[in-house]
Amino acid sequence: MASREVFVDTSGLYALVEKKDAYHAAARAVVEKMLRAGRRLVVTDYIVAETVNLANARSGTRVAARVLDLIEQSAGIRIEWMGTLRFDTTKAFFRKHADHEYSFTDCTSFVVMRELRLSQALTTDSHFSEAGFEALLPTR
Repeated sequence: MASREVFVDTSGLYALVEKKDAYHAAARAVVEKMLRAGRRLVVTDYIVAETVNLANARSGTRVAARVLDLIEQSAGIRIEWMGTLRFDTTKAFFRKHADHEYSFTDCTSFVVMRELRLSQALTTDSHFSEAGFEALLPTR
């Protein structure tokens, strides 16, 4: 049985808030279906920071602020904080998988997903599939 929670990566969170994103409609449809089914979305503080920075660079401060608004106003989203132990675990994971092109933020996500036993991610990042997770959006 699938977990009651789904991880949301930067690409998925950005697609949810930016109507001009190519994956906006798909991301909204997936999330609406999940929320109707009582599933919750999980992000990390690293994903929030990365998404706000991405939105600010690509679309400006209004879209960046919408990311924060979504996180603050949605009861269906919760933040997992990295903290020292997870940061140390991520450093080891990053070094162990240096043969991959994973970003450090990708590795933080993989560590949290494994810890929480999450198998699905709202993402377009093919690294999630490569790491053994199910990407819920088309990957690039």
